[in-house]
Amino acid sequence: MKLSEIADNVGSRKKRMRIGRGIGSGKGKTGGRGGKGQTARSGVRIKGFEGGQMPLHRRLPKRGFNNIFALDFAEVNLDRLQEAVDSKAIDAGKVVDAAALVESGVLRRAKDGVRLLGRGELTAKLNIEVYGATKSAIAAVEKAGGSVKILAPKTEEGEAA
Repeated sequence: MKLSEIADNVGSRKKRMRIGRGIGSGKGKTGGRGGKGQTARSGVRIKGFEGGQMPLHRRLPKRGFNNIFALDFAEVNLDRLQEAVDSKAIDAGKVVDAAALVESGVLRRAKDGVRLLGRGELTAKLNIEVYGATKSAIAAVEKAGGSVKILAPKTEEGEAA
């Protein structure tokens, strides 16, 4: 085999259909758009329009609820924190908060706050300040000799809440 003999498999490359190039091309005149009307034009086309009949998406009942006050947290697991400490990205002597996690590359952005989750093991002694944390995460940090400070406002329990 020579370099000049290398070629694609037959039929592996097909030229694209050029529309609107005369009736002999098979895609001439209307260019695959059918007759006249809105769909033949460029631009506006009514999606979901059913000829005046009530469209399916309006016939079905509404469901669910979108809480506009819900907070979107950046979640960090203990194993990610331990990796960052091992690779010297996080200084174990300083306070670990959202800004420190973003600066070290553990998080891309802090969003509405950081929530600490309990997957993995933590051996480093860390002082962590986060918006929220799971009970297992707090227990693991305190077992390693560190502390967790929760920055979230306290919620009132009972009927007042």
